[in-house]
Amino acid sequence: MSTMLIGEGFEGPGVNAAHVNLMMGPKTGPVGQAFVGALASPSQGHAPFMLIVRPGTPVKPMTVYSNKTPIESELHGQATWGASQAGIAKAITEALLEGVLPSEAEDDWAIVTANWVNPACDDLDAVFEHNYQATRTALHMALDRAPTRDNLSEALKQLGNPFYTPSA
Repeated sequence: MSTMLIGEGFEGPGVNAAHVNLMMGPKTGPVGQAFVGALASPSQGHAPFMLIVRPGTPVKPMTVYSNKTPIESELHGQATWGASQAGIAKAITEALLEGVLPSEAEDDWAIVTANWVNPACDDLDAVFEHNYQATRTALHMALDRAPTRDNLSEALKQLGNPFYTPSA
């Protein structure tokens, strides 16, 4: 197994879209170092925290959540700390329980996520669902070591993202 697997997922339209980046791998490798570093080094507007299924029940593999955008309102905080983290927690927990993640991941791996929740979000249920789906995608991309060169070649023909598409 590689010392680090990396995945990305983007899901949903508009202000309730989710963008999840994750890296996972053994606690004894670079992901474990990143995990500790993230928890030990909060910065202004960014306070990484452990994902939970519910209070007192952390996600396994142990997962740290890092927000890409500082919290700008009460609703944005609820979306980030509540809906987004719950969607990601559900996806990771299901992946473990369903055997998508290898058995050694349960106690020997760590996951670090970097998550974007739009400060203009307006629907907590949509934020939850989009983060859940984006995390499922990111997990599968990491485990499948996607994208392939063929995927990249095809995607390059339609270069763009939700914020910018080149005109030529």
